[in-house]
Amino acid sequence: MPAKLMGFVSSISCVRVRVKDKQKTEFGDFQTPIELARKVCSLLSQRGFRPATILEPSCGEGSFLRACLEFFPHVRNLIGIDINEDYVEAARLAVTGLAPRTTSINIVHDDFFHLDWTSLLESAPQPILVIGNPPWVTNAELGSLQSSNLPDKSNYHDRRGIDAITGKGNFDISEWLLNRAFEWADGRKTVLAMLCKTSVARKVLHYAWKRGLHIESSDMYAVDASTYFGASVSACLLVVCSSASIRSFDCSVYDNIEDHREEAAVFGLREGRLVASIPNFERWKHLEGEERYKWRSGIKHDCAKVMEFCEEKESYRNGFGELVDLEDCYLFPLLKSSDIANSHKSPSSRRMLVPQQVIGENTDQIRHSAPKTWKYLRQHADLLSKRASSVYRNRPNFSVFGVGDYSFAPWKVAISGFYKNLAFRVVGPHAGKPVVLDDTCYFVACRTEDEAGFLAELLNSEIAGDFFSAYIFWDHKRPVTLDILRRLDLLRLAQELNAEEAMCKFLDHYPRKFDQPLLFSESTGGL
Repeated sequence: MPAKLMGFVSSISCVRVRVKDKQKTEFGDFQTPIELARKVCSLLSQRGFRPATILEPSCGEGSFLRACLEFFPHVRNLIGIDINEDYVEAARLAVTGLAPRTTSINIVHDDFFHLDWTSLLESAPQPILVIGNPPWVTNAELGSLQSSNLPDKSNYHDRRGIDAITGKGNFDISEWLLNRAFEWADGRKTVLAMLCKTSVARKVLHYAWKRGLHIESSDMYAVDASTYFGASVSACLLVVCSSASIRSFDCSVYDNIEDHREEAAVFGLREGRLVASIPNFERWKHLEGEERYKWRSGIKHDCAKVMEFCEEKESYRNGFGELVDLEDCYLFPLLKSSDIANSHKSPSSRRMLVPQQVIGENTDQIRHSAPKTWKYLRQHADLLSKRASSVYRNRPNFSVFGVGDYSFAPWKVAISGFYKNLAFRVVGPHAGKPVVLDDTCYFVACRTEDEAGFLAELLNSEIAGDFFSAYIFWDHKRPVTLDILRRLDLLRLAQELNAEEAMCKFLDHYPRKFDQPLLFSESTGGL
């Protein structure tokens, strides 16, 4: 496996670099610049680390090996591995003449997936430095290329049921390698210094912490991947010190490799969970509790060009540019994630076709109640039937997901899952109908404007923001999730804000069903 397979276009990390062919993607030549390798080694040297053995599991053309010899000239054992024979030769040339004769240099052509690393390190003098820049490509991406350059097939994450169906079994190759490296290092005096995606760094630390591996300290230093690799992705240098006995569950986060603040941001493992801000968690964890209001996702349809429209006079234009005539009864004002994040935006002319009131409802009734809508759906039946998500399997024709009485509530408090801010917005009716949201948004359903306004005020409070920030990693593709929102007990929050009495009045009417969701009344302002 190559040293620098950074830049493969990943649906998870959104890495955007030009990949010209399959061979480059599979065995890449995205080498670490020597100036970055030197910054990493300089940092390790300033921290007082003096390795006896240096190992790079995917050494590429040798930038890290060269920088290591410049900053640690008295290392006794230097080992580099790469699957690309040309890289191995380049790496050997890169270190020629830099090391004293007493240093054993072993740069070999091999595959790190199948080496016996435990045996290799048994005889290596300590302390050991494992350094490098492992591949930033996922197993699914290599599989799509029919690559043989993969770890052995196994239930890597012990995923079951829906997690496997939704793709959570996918993982980065660098994640696999780093987890193996944590296992090699356990019980040995070792430092791991690896460039990787920030999301991968957190995953591997979580892996090590939950397994009780002996980690003395962990630090993450932000790296500008765009400058060094032309990649649009959050990246870092992960530095982990192992020991024979100490266990720490904290990781300090720094803005860059030259950042030497004594007080840095800290995340870690608390009560079996990964916590984004340990200080905020410790201060506000007492606000966790019962989910007083049920947080929901917006409606999922996975076919925006067919199911979403812009109103034009008395007709509607879909995503294909087609101007169509539809009955109004299955069309609802729509807000998307960007609309929620920009709180001044109203649904205006945007509409969503919602063919069901509840999940699994028979859609054949549309044939009689809205024949023009039925004809339109039949015309686009092929596209709707080809939707990849398993949630549509064995469902009625034209089904959507995440729909229920709550979807048609007259008032909602909503937030975008994608945008990098905590802004909860009151969403009220528009053009005489309840507004629906797409599945990039989350919301709680409310009966009245007063109820929605009160909840929004609670959720937009500074205390609520600090509570949520204890759990949110803002570099995630979707930083705000249902799991995070559901942790906050709104009654406890109201008590903290001296608003318990008002909260209890609303809770007296909740939970409850939203009856007759399609019969919206302008006169009552509700359903």
